[in-house]
Amino acid sequence: MNFQLTDWIVLIATLFIVIAYGVYKSRTSKNLEGYFLGNRQMPWWVIMLSIMGTQASAVTFLTAPGQAYTDGMRFVQYYFGLPLAMIVLCITFVPLFHKLKLFTAYEFLEKRFDVKTRSLTSFLFLLSRGLSTGISIFAPSLVLSSMLGWDIYATNVVMGGLLIIYTVSGGAKAVAYTQQIQFVIIYAAMFVAGYYAITSLPKGIGFTDALHLAGKSGKLNIITTGVTENGFDWKDRYNIWSGLIGGFFLLLSYFGTDQSQVGRYLTARDNRESRLGLLMNGFVKVPLQFCILLIGCLLFAYYSFFKAPAFFNKTQETVVLKSAYAEPYNQAAAQYTQLQEEKKQAAVTITAALKEKNETAVAEGRNKLQQIEKEGKEIRTEMKNLIKKADPNADTNDTNYIFLRFVGDVLPTGLVGLIIAIIFLAAWGSIAAALNSLASCTMCDFHQKFSKKQLTEKEEYRWGKIYTLLWGVFCMVIAFFAYNLGNSLIEAVNILGSWFYGTILGIFLVAFYIKRVGGNAVFIAAVISEVIVISVYYMDIISFLWLNVIGAVAVIVLSLIIQTLTSLKKA
Repeated sequence: MNFQLTDWIVLIATLFIVIAYGVYKSRTSKNLEGYFLGNRQMPWWVIMLSIMGTQASAVTFLTAPGQAYTDGMRFVQYYFGLPLAMIVLCITFVPLFHKLKLFTAYEFLEKRFDVKTRSLTSFLFLLSRGLSTGISIFAPSLVLSSMLGWDIYATNVVMGGLLIIYTVSGGAKAVAYTQQIQFVIIYAAMFVAGYYAITSLPKGIGFTDALHLAGKSGKLNIITTGVTENGFDWKDRYNIWSGLIGGFFLLLSYFGTDQSQVGRYLTARDNRESRLGLLMNGFVKVPLQFCILLIGCLLFAYYSFFKAPAFFNKTQETVVLKSAYAEPYNQAAAQYTQLQEEKKQAAVTITAALKEKNETAVAEGRNKLQQIEKEGKEIRTEMKNLIKKADPNADTNDTNYIFLRFVGDVLPTGLVGLIIAIIFLAAWGSIAAALNSLASCTMCDFHQKFSKKQLTEKEEYRWGKIYTLLWGVFCMVIAFFAYNLGNSLIEAVNILGSWFYGTILGIFLVAFYIKRVGGNAVFIAAVISEVIVISVYYMDIISFLWLNVIGAVAVIVLSLIIQTLTSLKKA
């Protein structure tokens, strides 16, 4: 990546301004309510931006365009259940959480069931959020590693270290207010990246031409049914049904039971502010995610006219070119380059035919383009195999590097630094909120609950900071193992969440709606359901979004059965 002095200045200045603003806004009372909940004084618009900032990590901005580049827009269906989930939360979860003045969502489960159910649910959250936060730390480390050629493990230490200092010192108030300015900078920079993707196209090719080209290549697959000639494909990850149903369950659990999100709207002044923040997030998030994915389609159009890298991870490519596999790799790269010329001609043919409204020529060009895409994937697979032979530990999934490579190769000096800054800002915003929630659950659900020593407010405040530090170190260690996940990072985070979110949601649904079920029944049901979810995932018989439905339904059904059997036995 061509990173100049100007880029360094823009990057450092942007990060410094945001951190300074967060520290300035972080002044609050030195107790748990001040540190974890900002004294419950946040207005709705800060809640909305904080929720969106927590959800939209660096993973979103770094890998979503690459996801659309390789797989099209269908990932947006994952968010279709979000508005409905927000409505359900505002009617049920939010009023009760505010009425009880909770620090964590899991306190409610002790009031409704017992201590062991609260502890199990909080533990499942800590495990899932701790692992996924480690992946989120890895995302900006990936940027620095690719940008400077640094060792990925050393980069994790640098990123994790800076983040821990920033988070431990600030608390919830710093997180919430910092996310405001992060949000504005992030989306402004993404808009600039999209603008350059359009204006860098050949003369005479505009935005609509780029969309037409992406559409003819199957990239604008916004709505897919998941139905094949053999019936509904349950392993299809993103379609309208997995999005509306599986996505609804996942997002209801994420926003209603995940402390990293619950902690955001518990900082609100009252019920109304929480509800407004959640509802606005529900209706704003989908179009914003659509726009981020659309950038990936614009990148596809750009690389249809200009030579696309055969492999987008330049650092890994350098390794194979120094190995014994350099010659076959170069031969495959030459074949890919020749194919790129054919792709360019097909793209020119399609755009010209579209302007002339020549449907026959459009169809011929589309078929040619799709054939070229198929051949290109085969060559890229061959090249990835060579990379793996040269370095068995290599990450051959270059989806995470597509947007980053475009930024480094195309954007002018200064803007490169700004784009890199937004990846840092997105990472810091979401990870800071996650660490804050991990520490609050550890402190409130375990330390305070099981410690025999009565702590003063200042001691609780100090322990809150200590747990934030310890979780930061834990997540940094997890980041060391995130290098070769085999998925795009945005998929990896969602898959990981789906292992636990269904079970956690099921526990809360039983707590809210099935009053006759007691703590023992729901506890046993939750343990069995978690085993079922993990087993189904490893059998690979269904896409990950459906795991959320399976987990929630399993807890409800099993708890009812166990409670009924227990009652009959007593009778």
